[in-house]
Amino acid sequence: MKSGMGAEKPKLTELSRTSDRISFLYLEHAKINRQDSAIKVMDARGIVFVPVALISVLLLGPGVDVAHRAMELMGDSGLAVVWVGEYGVRQYAHGRTLNHSSRLLEKQAKLVSNVRSRVAVARKMYQMRFPNEDVTKLTMQQLRGKEGSRVRKVYRKLSNETGVAWNGREYNVDNFDEGTPINKALTAANQTLYGLSYSVVAALGASPGLGFIHTGHDLAFIYDFADIYKANYSIPISFEMTAKYGDEDIARTRQAMRDAFRDGKLLKQMVHDLKFLFEVEDDQDLEFMSLWDDKEGMQKFGVQYHEIGEE
Repeated sequence: MKSGMGAEKPKLTELSRTSDRISFLYLEHAKINRQDSAIKVMDARGIVFVPVALISVLLLGPGVDVAHRAMELMGDSGLAVVWVGEYGVRQYAHGRTLNHSSRLLEKQAKLVSNVRSRVAVARKMYQMRFPNEDVTKLTMQQLRGKEGSRVRKVYRKLSNETGVAWNGREYNVDNFDEGTPINKALTAANQTLYGLSYSVVAALGASPGLGFIHTGHDLAFIYDFADIYKANYSIPISFEMTAKYGDEDIARTRQAMRDAFRDGKLLKQMVHDLKFLFEVEDDQDLEFMSLWDDKEGMQKFGVQYHEIGEE
C-alpha cells in the first residue's frame, strides 16, 4: 500500500535477488526524480522510469541532478549509489553498499588478518597476471620480482612498437608537469583505473584500505586491485596516446580510458574478479542480519532469547 509520499519502504524480503538485478547503470547529464517505486530519469532524449529493485549499482556521472526524494527511494531499496567521472574514470563519493550484508567486508578482513590467507590472496592476484605459470609456491619477494620483470617487458615492448622513448617509470606527486610525456600519460591513465576500481570495491561493500600487497594507505586495496588490469588497459593506452599526441593534451589519455570503460566489460570483469579473490560466489541472495556467538556460531536475529534455565 502506498503512502501519500510515494511507495512504502520495501521489506528486505521483497527486494530482488542480486542476480536478478541489472548490474551497474550509468547516467549522465540527466535529472533524476522519483515516481512511486521507480526513479524518473529525464534528459534531452525524453523520460524513462527505472524500477530501483532491478538495479544493483547506480553510477552518477557529470551533469546529473538528483532530487532528495529519489535519493530517499534509493536508500530505502538498498541501492548502491556512486558519484563518478565519465564512465567511472573518477570516484568522488558513494552512498551505502550493494546490499545490507557485510559478508564481503568480513571475508576481506578475515583473509587480510591471517598471514597465510593474506599471502594466498596476493598469489591469486599475481596468478591472474601469469595465467600460464604456477606461482603458488613463490614468496612475496619472488612475486614482486617476477611482476617487476613482467611490467618492464611490457614497457619495452610497447616502446618498441610505438616509438615512444622509455627510460623508466618516474612520478613526482608534487609536480605532475615535470614528468616525461609517457609518464604523465601513465599517471593520468592509472588514476582513471583507480577510479573505476574504487567504484566497484565501494559498491560491493569491500574496504578500499585493507590491502593484501599494498598496506598502510586508505586506498591500499584499490592499488592492489587496479594493478591487475594495468598491462591490458592503462599502459598500452598511455603509449598509444603519447605516440599520437605527445603531452600536448593529456585529456586525450583520460578520454581513451573512458572509451575503454564504456562497454562495461572491464567493470563486469572486476565484479567477478573481486568475488573470486574473496571466495564469494557470484550468485548469492541478500542476507539477513545474524547474531554472533563464540560457541554456537551465527544465531537468528529477531528472536526473543531466554537465559539458560529460565522458564
